[in-house]
Amino acid sequence: MRILVVEDDQAIAEPLVVGLRREGFEVSAVRTGEEALAAPPADLVLLDLGLPDGHGFEVCRQLRARSAVPIIIVTARDDEIDRVAGLELGADDYVVKPFGFRELVARIRAVGRRVAAPAPAAGPQQIGELRIDRRSHRVHLGDEELALTPKEFDLLSLLATDPGAMVTRREILAEVWDPHWYGTSKTVDVHIASLRRKLGHPEWIETSRGVGFRLSIPR
Repeated sequence: MRILVVEDDQAIAEPLVVGLRREGFEVSAVRTGEEALAAPPADLVLLDLGLPDGHGFEVCRQLRARSAVPIIIVTARDDEIDRVAGLELGADDYVVKPFGFRELVARIRAVGRRVAAPAPAAGPQQIGELRIDRRSHRVHLGDEELALTPKEFDLLSLLATDPGAMVTRREILAEVWDPHWYGTSKTVDVHIASLRRKLGHPEWIETSRGVGFRLSIPR
């Protein structure tokens, strides 16, 4: 993923660029709105609002007017009116400084995954004996239909998007609950435990301690 960082404060921009590159992203950085609008196309934009040559909201508006590039506003402004204005102008998420780097990475990946997600298949997804029908919100294991809660279905559906791939707790919270979830991440463990019981075999969902979970077919 190519990320454009629009941030005039070098004390923030430089470590952010270094950290994102360590996470495997291709990153470029600019300091002004004019540079942001002239930059080569990116896959996602991290946009500060306090820019030296104008308001970040105007940059957001112009970026959105000409492309569907995902935009995450990263700013010290935490007023509700600013959050609402940013989202209404087309931003995909709004992160308030100071922020946790791991949380920001989780939000970047969550937004990127939502944008890149393919259209739902016409038929159910089959993974071993597990069959997930996203159109009808029904799950079967063999011939048995599983009685899942809406959150359990969304959680299973997320893990099944890329079977075998690790999904972090932060990514799960951002996509299944809310990008601005401030509750405990333990709620993920509770739902995972319930989902495992209903699937009838703990190996359907593997845990990587301190990282997250992946969906796999029991041996």
